[in-house]
Amino acid sequence: MATPALEGKIALVTGGSRGIGSAIARRLGRDGATVAVAYARDETAASEVVTRIRGDGGQAFALRAELGRHGDAAALWAAFDAHAPGEGVDIIVNNAGIGRSSALDSLTEDDFDEVFAVNVRAPFFIVQQGLKRLRDGGRIINISSGAARLAMPEIIAYGATKGALDTFTLNLAKELGPRGITANSVAPGIIDTDVNAGWLRGNPEAQAQAASVAALGRVGQPEDVADIVAFLASDDARWVTGRVIDATGGSGL
Repeated sequence: MATPALEGKIALVTGGSRGIGSAIARRLGRDGATVAVAYARDETAASEVVTRIRGDGGQAFALRAELGRHGDAAALWAAFDAHAPGEGVDIIVNNAGIGRSSALDSLTEDDFDEVFAVNVRAPFFIVQQGLKRLRDGGRIINISSGAARLAMPEIIAYGATKGALDTFTLNLAKELGPRGITANSVAPGIIDTDVNAGWLRGNPEAQAQAASVAALGRVGQPEDVADIVAFLASDDARWVTGRVIDATGGSGL
């Protein structure tokens, strides 16, 4: 039997209790990594992800870490160190994010600050403070969005955060390349998750419209994104860095 691709690796996945984050955590666990499932509030959902990873023969533990506040990165890493004292980390997946914002004429300063705090500031300082733990040859994978390359004025601030995240990724790749650490972004399109459930699920018209946007003619699933992340986390992607990997199914072509 072949050795799992991530055997002996330790991965941190923020926003790992639901949707895309849950799928990523479970896939990395199946590939042999010990997964730290970081969550903000839903302890039950995070525990279920951990249980599923262990049920598949993997190893995992949950970390409570509410992002968007000053000191959030330090709190996250303190929780990580409490669960895995003396351990480093091999894979950091910055998946947690706020997936909403208002149009230009109605966006408040507080809303703007919140979406940037969670989507940009938190990943920045999670990486900054994780560098002393991140082993040479490690992986940083930031979950971006197709909204970073498509004009979507109705979610203007959200798109701006993902553009900032992609620039962060580019600079990380240059900065950390001498250590053999790769940094890449994965940019999903419309994905069938709880976040989109209110307008997407149970609505055939919305499903058809969302599917028509993608060249591949369907709505994306969390596993579509998780499988790309698993590739980038593996040694097979050792020569890929500083890239934004489109995971929209060809939306907007």
